[in-house]
Amino acid sequence: VTHQDNLDDAFETLNSAMIHYDAHYSAPTTWKKPLMVSTVTLQRIIGMASKTFAKRRAIRSMQEIAMTAPVFGGDTLYAETDVLGVAAGADPACGLGEVVSRGVKPDRRVVGRVAYAVEVSRRGRHPDTLGQPTGLKRAPDARFAHHRQLADGALVEQFGFFFEDCGPGETFVHYSRRTFHRDEAIEHAYRSLDVTPQYHDERWIREHQDGRYRVAETWLISAATALSTRTFGRVVANLGWYDITLPNPVFAGDTVHAESTILEKRESKSRPNEGILNVETRAYNQHGELVVAYKRNLLVYKRNADTPYPKAGY
Repeated sequence: VTHQDNLDDAFETLNSAMIHYDAHYSAPTTWKKPLMVSTVTLQRIIGMASKTFAKRRAIRSMQEIAMTAPVFGGDTLYAETDVLGVAAGADPACGLGEVVSRGVKPDRRVVGRVAYAVEVSRRGRHPDTLGQPTGLKRAPDARFAHHRQLADGALVEQFGFFFEDCGPGETFVHYSRRTFHRDEAIEHAYRSLDVTPQYHDERWIREHQDGRYRVAETWLISAATALSTRTFGRVVANLGWYDITLPNPVFAGDTVHAESTILEKRESKSRPNEGILNVETRAYNQHGELVVAYKRNLLVYKRNADTPYPKAGY
C-alpha cells in the first residue's frame, strides 16, 4: 500500500482526520507519519482473499474488524484466511462459510483481522457455470491448480506457468474480463498528456462521436496485457510487442476478454534461469469483435531456478 492510496481513500470518502494526510500534523504524534486509513487495510484484506473466494455471492455479516498494528504507506501486506466452519444456509444454491481473514506484513506481524460470514455458490450453481454441460471436468494437470499445499496443510494461492509448463500451440482464455468506464477513459488520456479530443472533450465527443468516450489505444494494450498475467505470472520481463493491430475501437462501457496462444518457446542463451516464450494475445469485446491483437516475447522463470517466490512467501 502507498501513501497515495491513503490520500485517495481519505479524500474520496471526505475523511477529515488529519492523521491520514497531514504530515506536519502527524510528525509529533505517536505514529510520526500519516497513518493508513483503517478501512484501506480492511478493503485490501478482503480484496486479496477474493481469488480463493471467487465464487462468493455476498458477505452476509462481519462479527469483528480488528486493527491490531499500524499500517503506513510503503508497507507490504499479505492476506491469509482460516475457515472456521461451514453450514448449509437457507438458499439451496449457496452455502455459508464462517471465516477469519488476516492482513500480515512480511515479518508475520498481523495488522488486521476480519471475522465474517461469506455466502459461497455450490458447485454448478454459480452464474458462470449455470447452463454448462454437466460432464465438464476440472483440468487434472497440476499446473492449473489454484493452490499448492504446504507441509503444515495450509493452501497457498498460486498462478502463472513456469517455462517448462508452456507448450507451443496451446491457447488460454484469460479471466477476469475487463469493463472500461468513462472516468478512466478520461483519466488515462489526461495522465498520458494526450490532447486528442475523442478521449476527453465532452463537446467534441457529443458532436462527432455520438456521445461515446473512446478508450485510448495505449490504455487498451495495457489492459489486454494485464489480463494475461494470471496465466503468464512467472514473467521476468516483457521484451516487447510487435505486429500490433487495432481493428475495432473500444468505448466506455465495453467489456473485453483476452486469449493467448503460445507460438514458440526457446532457451535463453544468456540467462540460464529463464526461457523465452513467443506469445500472441487477442482481445475481443462483448460482441465478439477483435479489438486488439499483438505478439510479444516474454522472459519466463524456469521451475528449478533461483526464483523470488519462496523468499517472498508466494
